[in-house]
Amino acid sequence: MKNYYPLLFTFRDVVSGNGFLSGITLSGRMLMFKEDDGKWWAYGVRPAAIAASGEIPQEAHFNFKNRYKEVLYDFAQEAASFESFRNQVENFYYEPDEEEERIWEAAVQAIRSGTLVPEEPFSNLPKQAPETRPSSISVQRLDQAITRYAATDNVPDLFATAA
Repeated sequence: MKNYYPLLFTFRDVVSGNGFLSGITLSGRMLMFKEDDGKWWAYGVRPAAIAASGEIPQEAHFNFKNRYKEVLYDFAQEAASFESFRNQVENFYYEPDEEEERIWEAAVQAIRSGTLVPEEPFSNLPKQAPETRPSSISVQRLDQAITRYAATDNVPDLFATAA
């Protein structure tokens, strides 16, 4: 049986589009597990339509983030306006995969019950209760909407084990 690791992440990206500059902040969820062939896989739960693999968990995470950015860049290329881009990103984010969500919730319960004890590198990640950090997405137009910029607006990427 595979050990599914329920992970929380936050990505913040700036994406240029056709006549606009946007800022996307994603607080999402993913499942990570090792396949029988030895490869690690990262499957998006929120957003659901992304998967990436790697030889080690860190590589799978890196490839997942790059795949996510490629999706954003594709949307920006296709969108004729900021509104169209925002709608594509939000629709992408809100398309659920009920099976992945079910597996993710079961993995959280396995960690909480002690049935699954995270191994390295997951045991070294910060632990966070998903209830305290719900998944969300924010798509803002940066070239018009924000009139002030401050260092406190920065959001570092986060990678944590849901517990």
